[in-house]
Amino acid sequence: MKYAPLVSAIALALVSTHSVADDSNIEIIEVKGSYFNNYKVDNASGAMRGDMSLLETAQSVSVINDIIINEQLATTLSEVLQNDASLIAGSKQRNREVFNLRGFELSSNNGYLRDGHQHWSHYQQPIEILESVEVIKGPSSILYGQSAPGGLVNMVTKKPTFNRFTTVGADVDHLGSTRFTLDSGGALNDDESLRYRGVLVQQNAVYEREYQNGEQRERDRLLGALVLDYDVTDNLLVRFHADQTNDKAGLDTGAWLNSDGNVIGDNKTIRDMSWAFTDITVNNLGVDVEYALNNEWQLKAGINKQNFERQRFESAPKYNENVEHGQSYTSRPYDRFDDWEFSTAYLDLTADLTLAGMNHQLLIGANGLNYYYQQTKYDGQSFDYTVGDSEPDANINYDEIASQSITEYHYYGFYFQDLISLNDQWQISLGGRYDIQKKDNADNETFLPKAGILYHPSDEITLYASYSEGFEPQTTETIVDDSDVNYGMELEAMTSEQFEIGAKWQLLDDRLLLTGAIFDITKNGMLVTEDYAGPGDYQTITTQAGTQRHQGFELGAQGSITDRLFLMTSVMQLDAAYGEDNDVTLAGNTPIDVPKWSASLWSRYEFNEKIAINAGAFYQGERYADVENTIVKDAYTRIDIGATYSSTIYQQEVNFRFNIENLLDKTYLAGGSYSSVTVEDGRHFRLSMQMPF
Repeated sequence: MKYAPLVSAIALALVSTHSVADDSNIEIIEVKGSYFNNYKVDNASGAMRGDMSLLETAQSVSVINDIIINEQLATTLSEVLQNDASLIAGSKQRNREVFNLRGFELSSNNGYLRDGHQHWSHYQQPIEILESVEVIKGPSSILYGQSAPGGLVNMVTKKPTFNRFTTVGADVDHLGSTRFTLDSGGALNDDESLRYRGVLVQQNAVYEREYQNGEQRERDRLLGALVLDYDVTDNLLVRFHADQTNDKAGLDTGAWLNSDGNVIGDNKTIRDMSWAFTDITVNNLGVDVEYALNNEWQLKAGINKQNFERQRFESAPKYNENVEHGQSYTSRPYDRFDDWEFSTAYLDLTADLTLAGMNHQLLIGANGLNYYYQQTKYDGQSFDYTVGDSEPDANINYDEIASQSITEYHYYGFYFQDLISLNDQWQISLGGRYDIQKKDNADNETFLPKAGILYHPSDEITLYASYSEGFEPQTTETIVDDSDVNYGMELEAMTSEQFEIGAKWQLLDDRLLLTGAIFDITKNGMLVTEDYAGPGDYQTITTQAGTQRHQGFELGAQGSITDRLFLMTSVMQLDAAYGEDNDVTLAGNTPIDVPKWSASLWSRYEFNEKIAINAGAFYQGERYADVENTIVKDAYTRIDIGATYSSTIYQQEVNFRFNIENLLDKTYLAGGSYSSVTVEDGRHFRLSMQMPF
């Protein structure tokens, strides 16, 4: 069994916890108060590559903690990120999730972090190992390298604990989906220098959408994760982490829309054949070190290797708007095997010191990434399918490889950052990065600056203004199409810049954080290819004239209004458009899945220590399903509610939770283009039980 080593290690840790500890020496402390902790989070680790106060961070950052994740019984990253209005869910086809942040799509290879490491996220993330998710808004290439101008999502994992605990959980929904979880942690020796955290998850998900033979789509997932902390000395901590995910699911490449924006056929109909599937195995293995050199200087270093193997057995249906009039559509099946290796490393030197009468929070560091990808693909025989017919076989030809490719590159960068406190009211943040990418026909070197100024009229208020830049290298170093006028022309990396001003205010005795930001982001250097009608035998002309400009504002509130009422809410207004220098067919158009308005609200009211209720609302304005802006997806508002009840059964604490998602049974379209749009489920019931030991 491929999970045996990891599962055995976790099981051994759980057993060892109870055999090593001496219960007679344990001091029991009873804490009374709120049934849950506060929603409010004061610090974030990703935006400044260190545990920094949000009031000392000159950019917009939101943090969704595990309290909200657990209340919503989240099983996917989209269910977590719905709590920030600046993030819009895109396509969910092929058992993965795509997101837009401030209107720019987050790439699988550079849009996501896990504990500060670049994380290959071409799969649904294991939510059960996360203690929080940080949304870092705006270009962030200075600290992490190539990334999209909208920002980054940093997933912060659960860490080992000193106190011993074990929590088992189970949840089920009205479709028959089940999930069983185990989360355990504690010290493994008497002096508590060796600690662990282990998570096990088994999930079977059943979906409302059905294949055309009547079978429902299903997903099976198994997760095992283990983290070990070892205090080698009082100044040296070594952390080992490992996790493995196996995720197999039937394929659903999304519904089709007609020119009026309506779903073609039934909302539940999957155009893929029932035999189409994707099977993913992901392993992460790494070590992090923290060493305090003295009272002022600290060294941090880490490496992580991620292996991602996937088989994608596709029926590959081709969009045909006229299928609703009885016409058939074509499928071109294939079997594809993908192997990614994603290795990261970093070395950070940080200091908190005083120079020339001013405090400096200094960061000097370097990080890098090695990327390897191999693909092997076998084609099948194309066929035409008419609704109502029996499903044909795939007929894959494994005697001949249709295509095989290998892609490799690596990049590394050196960066610095200094947060200078001029006095109690004023701070300046300065930084820069020199980045080098090595890739066949796409080498690139870039320097990026970043600057910010913060004013604190009081200890509870921050006003700031900042400027930052980002970059994304082109896939090739030159134009490779010899029928293009500019064949052989060297290409520069796509660049972006952002101007942002904002405010953060803690009030109600620091229980509630209010935030606001106005931003202006421009992305330059996008390739634009147009038909060519000039002299010569050329067919096209490609230039780097493409631009995108996104302007908007965000408002947010997170924390407690009273001792019993908690909330997290946000709203974003966004004007996004392709620049006038683009292809004339796109100039002034809005990118796919970018609404003008979006909003989110999640709240909890506690009646007492045993009973609490939740209510949430999530709004998306109208969005386009095509870049030509001819197909519109309607705006929608989804209402969710939930309740928690804590009881004691046979002297054992048991927590029950019941959630209703989409209370009003609203039919709506989520992310994706007209040929692959996600149709969300109707009213959804979910019941869970947790038992802490």
